[in-house]
Amino acid sequence: LAKCGSMAFKEVHEFAAAIREGKTTWEELDIDDADIRLKWSGLFHRRKRTPGRFMMRLKVPNGIVTSEHMRFFADSVGRYPAEVGVIDITTRQNIQLRGLELQDATDIIDGLQSRGLSNVQTGMDNVRNLVGNPIAGLDPHEQIDTRQICKDIDNMITNHGIGNPAMTNLPRKFNIAVSGSRDDFAHTSINDIGLRPCPNKETGEMGFNVIVGGYFSIKRVMESIPMNVWLKPDDVVPFCKTMLEVFRDNGARGDRQKARLIWLIEDMGMEAFKSLVTKEFDAANPSKAGNLLDAQPEPWAGTTWEKRDLLGVHAQKQEGKSFVGAIVPVGRILPDEAR
Repeated sequence: LAKCGSMAFKEVHEFAAAIREGKTTWEELDIDDADIRLKWSGLFHRRKRTPGRFMMRLKVPNGIVTSEHMRFFADSVGRYPAEVGVIDITTRQNIQLRGLELQDATDIIDGLQSRGLSNVQTGMDNVRNLVGNPIAGLDPHEQIDTRQICKDIDNMITNHGIGNPAMTNLPRKFNIAVSGSRDDFAHTSINDIGLRPCPNKETGEMGFNVIVGGYFSIKRVMESIPMNVWLKPDDVVPFCKTMLEVFRDNGARGDRQKARLIWLIEDMGMEAFKSLVTKEFDAANPSKAGNLLDAQPEPWAGTTWEKRDLLGVHAQKQEGKSFVGAIVPVGRILPDEAR
């Protein structure tokens, strides 16, 4: 391509302004080019079913949304015909706004950023939405609160939601999940990086054992494997940054069916891969050199734990309060329902 998609999060504002000012229309854009590059800004043209309308995929770390967010989502899509202007919840605790017209993108993007959300780096070969414990902060069996950790990782990746070209040119998409309890609601075993809570056997400090390489594709289904690394919570962000840089600089780019992280690990061997990550982590973070410890033994190993069902009303850890788990059929929410 003549232009790199990593800067599309700036170009979308230019496209929107040109259409609003009557200087062009979406039909006059080099649509094949724009359709691809706009995905870096989370805009997906629904050319076949609704030409001229876009789906916008957001970044919602840990899936945390407020009533203000929901009303904003409703206002963003409610201006369009009812059959296209809808809100979807995804399996990665994310939100997708459907039916958008390109000229409205600037106001929506600005509104997201003013509310602590974004749409940058949500398509193509980027890190997808950060998944955490869906009842973080409420969970009576919580081992560690995943909310701020997910937000901090996302801020590193996206430069606080304004776009980070250094993290946009990965060999393939990349998934990260942070678990907060033994239930592993975040499904760490199907992510490129999975962080599972475990205390340090010497100090008792709660941190994370790291598993890596999980993913689904039409060619392969792979469960994550142990990396034999334990992290302090304060080391999670620089560790994820190092992992992404190692993947970016060393991952395969010839065959997209063999470009996910596990293929690099298998090509190098786990020990060599871990050694490279440790070397790069220590070099980039001198004050943290030596912090990547071997995986810690789980104190509960050998015991059974029945994964909880979150549907219905359940006591939360705050005395006298409860949380409610509900089903949203196929994840579809209409604007009036979001309000």
